[in-house]
Amino acid sequence: MASERTPTPPSSSRQSSSLSSSPMSARMQMQSLQVDSVQRWMEDLRHMTEVECMCVLQAKPIGVEEDTQQGELIVTSGIGAGDHVARNNLQTLLRRALVVSTELGKMFQRLEKGRWQRVHSTAVRANCHVRSLIHEYSAARSTPPEMQKYEKSLLEKCLELTNITERCLHTDDEFFLKSMREAIHEILTDVSDSFSNMIDMALANEIRVLIKQIESSDSVHTIGSAISNLLSLTQDGPQLCSIIAKEGAVVALFKICRQDRFRDLYAHALRTVASICCVEEGITQLDKVDGILCLADILTDDGSVEAARAEAAAVVAQITSPHHTSTQHLASFLESMHDIVTALIKLCESASCGEVFLLASAALANITFFDSMACEILLQLNAIHILLQACKDRQRVDTPYSKDQVVTILANLSVLELCAPEVLQEQGIERLLLLLGEKPSSPNPSEGAACERVQQKAAVTLARLSRDPDVAQTAIQLKAVPRLIELCRSPTERNNSDSVLVACLAALRRLAAGCPDSIEAADHQQLIKPRLVDSFLLCSNMEESFV
Repeated sequence: MASERTPTPPSSSRQSSSLSSSPMSARMQMQSLQVDSVQRWMEDLRHMTEVECMCVLQAKPIGVEEDTQQGELIVTSGIGAGDHVARNNLQTLLRRALVVSTELGKMFQRLEKGRWQRVHSTAVRANCHVRSLIHEYSAARSTPPEMQKYEKSLLEKCLELTNITERCLHTDDEFFLKSMREAIHEILTDVSDSFSNMIDMALANEIRVLIKQIESSDSVHTIGSAISNLLSLTQDGPQLCSIIAKEGAVVALFKICRQDRFRDLYAHALRTVASICCVEEGITQLDKVDGILCLADILTDDGSVEAARAEAAAVVAQITSPHHTSTQHLASFLESMHDIVTALIKLCESASCGEVFLLASAALANITFFDSMACEILLQLNAIHILLQACKDRQRVDTPYSKDQVVTILANLSVLELCAPEVLQEQGIERLLLLLGEKPSSPNPSEGAACERVQQKAAVTLARLSRDPDVAQTAIQLKAVPRLIELCRSPTERNNSDSVLVACLAALRRLAAGCPDSIEAADHQQLIKPRLVDSFLLCSNMEESFV
């Protein structure tokens, strides 16, 4: 219920949809009344009626629509019952938390602007939401003692906030309001911190309930439902993933993945593990329970279904991501690396769809970054043939994201001398030139970024491989030089990417060093002869191609 709406008098029995009646129509109905008294009534009533309206509404169960707007009053018949208690508890808790957080954010903004009436009405509304949340949660769950302390403190601070903001409505003393602004800001910060801590405790309590279901139940349905709820929670951001990891979810999920009777749940459990491992706490827990050994067992087990192996690959991709700062878990990974790499390249070869190939190739791409031994293993396993053949199969490689993983692996393999002959044998230069022409099929920014990465890495791979004279000669025969010049000179061809420009300039110079006659004089003067930085500045300032 937005504070700008005209409040309905307390005698009205309308539900929430009626509270947004037009202020203009209200004025027309009151034209016969004395304007001064009506305006005074509206000003005084604005801050008193909203609380009463909310209390009346809370006694009336109203279904929450999917498109409920942020900041509106969320009214439900309770935190949940029946088979969906845990899900309802979590979803209602998160929705309530979002609403309160939104209101507190509005208060900070309105406080800075000195809009005192809005500050007070928002404080009243936030107070009401917090009380309602605590009341409903306490009615559905036995509240832990440590959480009760936060609840009591939070309610006191919310009441204090409501009272102190009301005092600011009745004065124009700038000095007083300035001092109150500082006091309110301090109280508001305390309220925000206390509320955040209380919600974290409540979520941790709900998560413990789900983990207990996973650990103690023998029912596939019950365990699957609990895993689904955990997976849903992981989509709400890294903070929740940290809480889930700290409560022992990774440990519980790997216990499921080590029991044959729960084979049907492996894929579901591993997908949840992959989501949790976006945070360091999740990876730490995985390392403690020898999760990498379990992943290796699932990947190498011929009896494992493709879905389970694909989700195991997703976990490997997550824990080997270069974005993680901690690398302690990689020590245990090295012990199983040969088995894992072998299983992943086999999965790439046998993948039944694009998603499976993407997960397996992403894991391999990450692995090739942190250990050169992985590249040597891949060469021995005929990986270049498998990956280049996959690129011809649209059922497996159907998006720029998959191509990004393939060309990343090829770029990392290309540092090995033995790579060049295999690439030539598999007609890999032709494939690299096709990848240099990768363009997005939609205006989606993430797809555009993936295409840029494909172009950049294709150019890097070509430059590395061109140390081999046979590769350089083949690339020139296949007209790699004109394409690289086009990418350098035309910003639109490279999607205005500076990284693609640098990679193409490097590849062009590598080819020119081996075959100077392949570059025309004008291009040599501008793209080869100057320092790399000067050629870069020249090309990056070009508006359009003048080839």
